[in-house]
Amino acid sequence: MFQTPKYLTRGIQCTLPAWLVILLWNLIDCIPNEQRDYLQVFRLTRIGTGQHIAHSQEQPPYSYEMKVPCNDAVNAKIFVIDDQTHSTMLLAEEY
Repeated sequence: MFQTPKYLTRGIQCTLPAWLVILLWNLIDCIPNEQRDYLQVFRLTRIGTGQHIAHSQEQPPYSYEMKVPCNDAVNAKIFVIDDQTHSTMLLAEEY
C-alpha cells in the first residue's frame, strides 16, 4: 500500500516531543484510507497525569480520545492536512 510522505512544520518540531508526533501519525494510520478525511484535528491538553488527546475529522464524522501518562505533555491544537501527494502536520497557528 502506498503511503504519502509525511512532513512536520518547524512549529511541530519545536513544540511536540518526538514520541507524541509518532503517536499522532499512528492514530491517523488507524483510520482506513477510504474513511479518512483530508483534514485531521488533534486537541492536546496537559492534564495532571500526562497528555489528553482528542482526535477528530469532519467527513465522515470521527472522534477518538485517549490519555497518555507522561512528563512532557503540551497544550496545542494540531492540524494534519493530506493533499494526496503529502501529509503535513502543523500547529493551528501556523495555518
